[in-house]
Amino acid sequence: MIRNIFALAVALLMAGNLCADEGMWLLGRTDKKAMDMARSLGLQLTDEQLYGEDGTSLKDCVVDFGDYCSGVIVSKDGLLFTNHHCGYRAIQQLSTTDDDILGNGFVARTHEEERPVEGLYVKVWQRAEDVTAQVNEELEKIYADEKQGRKLGKQRLAVLYNENISRVLMTIASNAERKAEADGLKGIVCEAKSFEGGRLYLLNYYRQYSDVRLVFTVPQSLGKFGGDTDNWMWPRQTADFSVFRIYADKEGQPAEYSAENVPLQPKRWARISIDGFDQGSYCMTIGYPGSTSRYLSSYGIDERVNVTNIPMIQVRGKKQDVWSRWMREDRSVGIKYASKYASSSNYWKNSQGMNEAVKRLGIIEQKEQKEQDIRRWFSADKDLKKRFSKMFPTLKKEYKARHDARYASGFANETFRGIEIISFGRMASTYAQSHPNYRETILDYVRSAYKDYDPRVDEETMAVLLENYAQQVGSKYLPRFYSDIRKKYNNDYRAYAHDIFSKTKLTTFEGWYGLANAKVRSSKQIADSLEQAVLDEKAYLSYVESDPAAALAKQVQEMSESVLSAPLRRTAPTIAYNENLLTQAVLEMEQDQPHYSDANFTQRMSFGIVSDYTNAGTHHDFLTTMPSLIEKIEKHGDNPDYAMQAEILALLKSHDYGRYADRRTGELPLCFLTTNDITGGNSGSPMFNGKGELIGLAFDGNWDALSSDISFDGALTRCIGVDIRFVLWLMEKWGKADHLIKELE
Repeated sequence: MIRNIFALAVALLMAGNLCADEGMWLLGRTDKKAMDMARSLGLQLTDEQLYGEDGTSLKDCVVDFGDYCSGVIVSKDGLLFTNHHCGYRAIQQLSTTDDDILGNGFVARTHEEERPVEGLYVKVWQRAEDVTAQVNEELEKIYADEKQGRKLGKQRLAVLYNENISRVLMTIASNAERKAEADGLKGIVCEAKSFEGGRLYLLNYYRQYSDVRLVFTVPQSLGKFGGDTDNWMWPRQTADFSVFRIYADKEGQPAEYSAENVPLQPKRWARISIDGFDQGSYCMTIGYPGSTSRYLSSYGIDERVNVTNIPMIQVRGKKQDVWSRWMREDRSVGIKYASKYASSSNYWKNSQGMNEAVKRLGIIEQKEQKEQDIRRWFSADKDLKKRFSKMFPTLKKEYKARHDARYASGFANETFRGIEIISFGRMASTYAQSHPNYRETILDYVRSAYKDYDPRVDEETMAVLLENYAQQVGSKYLPRFYSDIRKKYNNDYRAYAHDIFSKTKLTTFEGWYGLANAKVRSSKQIADSLEQAVLDEKAYLSYVESDPAAALAKQVQEMSESVLSAPLRRTAPTIAYNENLLTQAVLEMEQDQPHYSDANFTQRMSFGIVSDYTNAGTHHDFLTTMPSLIEKIEKHGDNPDYAMQAEILALLKSHDYGRYADRRTGELPLCFLTTNDITGGNSGSPMFNGKGELIGLAFDGNWDALSSDISFDGALTRCIGVDIRFVLWLMEKWGKADHLIKELE
């Protein structure tokens, strides 16, 4: 029966190129053919049960977790599930060497024990409004002012669009927020974004809650089991979940943290199923995928793989070698750098997997073939030919023109942002030049950054990365201080870095704050009026740059502006314009087929089935169970990514699974595979069965198809989720959190 259902679903799209499980669909704007296919696979909910504007549909229990992950509300008291790696930053912030909840885990037994997380917020999507006409009207005004009786070429239109579209969208969103506030609505945040290559613009309304507290986390030995070794790999046994709670004021409205706040009482929360699933069972994710490039040209894919990814892989590998050694040897460094390292290594490994998959699967060649089809399509019609014929030659020319600068820019960004003290120097200069209202934002950011900073680590990182940068790029891309390294230090990068760190004020927040807040007297000021004086910006910047680390930041900026920025600024508008044009061409050519917009961190639904897969003769089952976790620990005991505390290992071996045992195997289910279409940002997305019941949390993709951000492969692309039965078992057996289990439905 499962095979027959799947065959029917595939048949619905046989006329097109869309894979049966491909698609990140906007709820409330879903394609009928796509929804027919979802229901043929097992979806039992109506469109109204998925999307509504009264707070009671399934989309209302799915949250944007901090603008970088997803999460799901699971109780009437605002309890929230997300991934461990999504909560990792918060867990790390709350950890100290004396209270190492990152290493030991944490369970709040009462609401009073739940720990507020500074700066963490969640957003609950309310509705979307089509503002396409409004955006186009504003753009036309800008074009009209520019024209003044003359015709604008495509190049100038592209520049004008790029220069103004962000401002137009931000203005529309800001006006909507002000209106909501005037109407007495609290916590409303609005975002206007582009879809379909600029054919559609939507204004999304969110309610933002800024009092979010940690409730439960397992030790990182479970929450990050497998570490870098298993990241993006299958099979997995990672307990990748953490538990938070959303708080509101006594009226249930969004509010900043207060001891008087109470748990949020949502209208809708997710019900949980521990019945399990089988091969072919329906599965749906709802979450906030960050970015895909499915409509990107072959020239853009080539740049992504061979120009953008290579510097990221190469430089981060060097940086992470330094960081990881310090983290192993000093637990205080391990805590400080845990979140930064995890973030860096995640996309470092993802880029490697993407490059390998693009080559192995022939993604660029596939895209080139599709572009031939597009050429044949528009060449058959003179009006279409007039619109689209220059698109591909222009893309080829502009991508080539910026190749060298883009490549060097990748190494520059990864190198000089990877040396934290250079960033601190840049922020010191930025602080004084910023609007007073923005200075507090900078101050909060820098204060937070210093909490997780160790100058010993950064000094060694500087030496390694500066030397590596000189080896990777041409001399024209070297900042002026490289001349000093060569002449005064005889290319001894360690001696150079040590000298910088011994002289700079920026190794502590106090030093940074003193430098950034210095008042420098203008020659026009009288001696006794210093405190009242207007800052002399030129004199101030000269003072800041007398600090050696701040001077490095300035020289990096000078190099970037003189040799990197110009070719990138010149080509970016034309490339963006023609990539949008390509998207529009595809949508017009295939207008009878279901199409979705590329991910842009707006809420999306994807659907598929629980499914195994086979690649290169290796079969991968759709489910892992407890014996596979124990086997990894016992087989690879020398690998710290598989290290486990003795008391936890004893629990894992206890076979005390109760109602959470898988009915098919009798073992505890851990992680599973589905064909859902996800990407970064989907981490923490709830995985629902056909009834809309929670069966897991999405947390990863698979190595065999890490090119899926560019091209979805239905045979290989898989979503990896942590089984909700594993989550609840650990909460009950390890955490003894019966009070939380009782709170769930």
